[in-house]
Amino acid sequence: MAVVEIVSFGYLHDAPPAAHLTIDLRHHFRDPHVSPELRYMTADDEPVRTAVLNTPGITELVEATATAVAAFASGPTAGTVTVADGCAGGRHRAPTFARALAERLRESGHSVTVSHRDLNKPVVHR
Repeated sequence: MAVVEIVSFGYLHDAPPAAHLTIDLRHHFRDPHVSPELRYMTADDEPVRTAVLNTPGITELVEATATAVAAFASGPTAGTVTVADGCAGGRHRAPTFARALAERLRESGHSVTVSHRDLNKPVVHR
C-alpha cells in the first residue's frame, strides 16, 4: 500500500502546501469558529470534532478523498501521495478532517502521517 502524507492548514495563515490533492473545506462546511463556545477550541477538543464530523457531507468527502488517494497510489510511479486539506484558520475543520481521513486510509492498509501546520496558531479574528 501507498505511503500517504496528510497536512491540514489554514488559508488565512499562508498559501496551501504543495500536494497531489488539495481539499478546500471553507465554503461547503459550516465553520465551528462562528460558535462562540467552539471558537477558541481546536480539533483536539471533542466538541469541535463532534461538530465537524456531524456536518452533512463530511463522511462522504472523507470516503471520496480516500478513493482519490487510492487512484494516485495505483499509478505507475511509486511514491508518497500528499493530501493537503484546508479551512479558514486551520484549527477546526481541516485537522478534524485530516484525522478522519488518516483513520480511513489506515483501515485500508496505507501508511499515513498527519501534520497540522496551523492547529496551534492563534485564532484569526475576522
